[in-house]
Amino acid sequence: MSEFENSESNVVQKNNNFISKTFLWMFLGLLATGIISVYTYNSGLLENMVYSNMFGVVAIIEIVVVLIFSLLFRKLSATAVSILYFIYAILNGFGLSVIFATFQLESVYLLFFVSALVFGIFAFIGYKTKFDLTKVGNILFALLLAGIIISIINLFLGNTILDIALSWFILILFFGITAYDMQRIKRWSQVPEFQAEKLHIYAAMEIYLDFINIFIRLLSIFGKRK
Repeated sequence: MSEFENSESNVVQKNNNFISKTFLWMFLGLLATGIISVYTYNSGLLENMVYSNMFGVVAIIEIVVVLIFSLLFRKLSATAVSILYFIYAILNGFGLSVIFATFQLESVYLLFFVSALVFGIFAFIGYKTKFDLTKVGNILFALLLAGIIISIINLFLGNTILDIALSWFILILFFGITAYDMQRIKRWSQVPEFQAEKLHIYAAMEIYLDFINIFIRLLSIFGKRK
């Protein structure tokens, strides 16, 4: 095997290792979220959190963790980044425990697997496509911001039809965002200076959030309520 072939083989292996680590950390984050969600609901902790208005505190802490994770990522050690990632996943588990009180268990499990399938399809598209999704990604995030603002306004309006339309709108946006993020992750894996030990954790956070948002939107649209 020539030196060029060896070099190309090493690059491919490095890329595959990066992608594998990214999805492993995504899976671990989802596992942590799922365990905490189930425990919070089954242990009765959910009721205590509702009565003590703890969800507001959890939401504030989540925002702080995300800000620290995003703004100080380059300065933090790999250990600190991994701890922040799991703190966020655990906090998210407390919030998502509400779905077990709201939706039928069979519906939750079914739509979780549907979400995994849909996420996998669009992640694969993003990984394989030759089309540059950079400009599309910027448009998607602008539309997502608009959708979030309208969703907040609709909390006060209470318009059910608008709520359903927004759920579909944001769900479709996250299909595109998943493909966009996967293309970015592929590029990160190919740039030598980005081969830092902690970057795959940042990448895992990106696709973790994509999956969670797809799952929540599918649940809000198709989930069978108790």
